[in-house]
Amino acid sequence: CPKINTHLSVFLCLVLQSAEPVRVLVTGAAGQIAYSLLFGIAKGDVFGKDQPITLILLDITPMLPVLDGVVMELQDCALPLLREVIPTDKEEVAFKDLDAAILVGSMPRREGMERKDLLKANVAIFKSQGAALEKYAKKTVKVLVVGNPANTNCLIAAKSAPSIPKENFSCLTRLDHNRARSQVAMRCGVPATQVKNVIIWGNHSSTQYPDVHHCKVNMAGSDLACFAAVKDDDWLKGAFISTVQQRGAAVIAARKLSSAMSAAKAICDHMRDIWSGTPEGEFVSMGVYSSSNSYGVAEDLIYSFPVHIKDKQWKIVDGLAINDFSRGKMDATAAELVEERDTAVTFLSA
Repeated sequence: CPKINTHLSVFLCLVLQSAEPVRVLVTGAAGQIAYSLLFGIAKGDVFGKDQPITLILLDITPMLPVLDGVVMELQDCALPLLREVIPTDKEEVAFKDLDAAILVGSMPRREGMERKDLLKANVAIFKSQGAALEKYAKKTVKVLVVGNPANTNCLIAAKSAPSIPKENFSCLTRLDHNRARSQVAMRCGVPATQVKNVIIWGNHSSTQYPDVHHCKVNMAGSDLACFAAVKDDDWLKGAFISTVQQRGAAVIAARKLSSAMSAAKAICDHMRDIWSGTPEGEFVSMGVYSSSNSYGVAEDLIYSFPVHIKDKQWKIVDGLAINDFSRGKMDATAAELVEERDTAVTFLSA
């Protein structure tokens, strides 16, 4: 009935007009990941198809002219949910009253740079941004750290914002999770949606452990254990793991640029799951605080675990069996994170 449809359209329009916009910050907003990310956020892929958005775009002062171009493009998309776009180089503007902060910008590793120098430069950035979250953002803000080294940068930001719950901070390992899921799906000849419960343990680095011991693959309507579906244990314990671990480097070698489109998709997946939750019986990978975990991972780390999410709160999936093969790899990536943390903390107090 046209009249009913017209009334429904008017009602939906009134709802959109009256809903309070979610304030979302993206840092490194003039970069290539943000360029792939912002459209998805602005059109409702992350926070909901009926949720208005205010986008705040933060970058360094020399990038402001580029940000002006990004703003023009967002305006030219004529997106109904996008209420306002605020480009800025000032933290007091960028972090004010935030509902969500996606911290993409970080210091990249340059040729000849020692890892400790990279850590030192990023501690300065994320200490400052953590302090800005503490001072200006809502205490309910959800913070996703993407800029590498993401786990340790996330830890530094959280330590610098003591009044914001540690559970509100997470780092991105969803890209690794999606890579693992896709590799299994391609191997089995099924869509990636037919693969669930892969796990990324540990650091977003080449020591990460992509684990499929609890993964299920839907084949012809039945859920099979991943090892039964793939039927190639050597591949799953060898080339599969190294492919996922080294995928970022492979993209750089081929593209001469780091992953952007896939990283943006993973960010959208991660934040959408925080906002909307995970399906019953499924879990995703996310770098979160290791406190009180049941897997023997050291305290005071941001470590990637399998998590369920409900009502915007994550919970580590407990009780998964861990064999000796997995234990060795989980411990190795934890050791790297402990070393990173201990180095970074010395710079934090400097």
